[in-house]
Amino acid sequence: METLESSYGAVSIRLIRSRDARPLQQELMSNRSWLAPWEATNPDGFVSIDMKSGVRRLLQQYRDGMSVPFVMEYDGEVAGQMNVWGIARGSLSSATIGYWVSERFAGKGITPTAVALATDICFRQLGLHRMEICIRPENGPSLRVVEKLGFRYEGFRERYIHINGAWRDHYAFALTREDVPDGVLKRWISNDVPPGVSAIPEEDRPTLA
Repeated sequence: METLESSYGAVSIRLIRSRDARPLQQELMSNRSWLAPWEATNPDGFVSIDMKSGVRRLLQQYRDGMSVPFVMEYDGEVAGQMNVWGIARGSLSSATIGYWVSERFAGKGITPTAVALATDICFRQLGLHRMEICIRPENGPSLRVVEKLGFRYEGFRERYIHINGAWRDHYAFALTREDVPDGVLKRWISNDVPPGVSAIPEEDRPTLA
């Protein structure tokens, strides 16, 4: 399996492994109320949480070139999971990032650091051109992540993803390789993120009501 891993400070990301199923399952089960409002669901009905089969599926999708599933760690301890999914090659050359982090690791800067690391891997090692993150208008912490990293606001997507039992509106943000020639992480820690690029225009804000 290809070596796709990176770290900064106490935060690291690496490809998911079969033995990650148990710690990930434990984190998911102990964080139900924390994660449920933001969790993708199946519009066709309930799907049980079985990380063993979930990890197998993620690894198969990775082998098929459809996604890159990462584990996020803090000081060597599993803190959550990130998936680079919907990978398109050729003329599009893009992907989308999704993630979850356990409540006990909230506030430690794990998510912005992990998103920066993953985006840099996708641009530099995987040769992708565009990375997208779609966020519910109600998800303040994730909106702060794209603001910190300077993901550009690209528009409102009505009833875009099935989340917590219903089709939910999302805001779309993206970066292209040209935006960050020296990398997302370096731009962020150097305080060089252009101001206002993640700002949501007023005409798109009524969805918050």
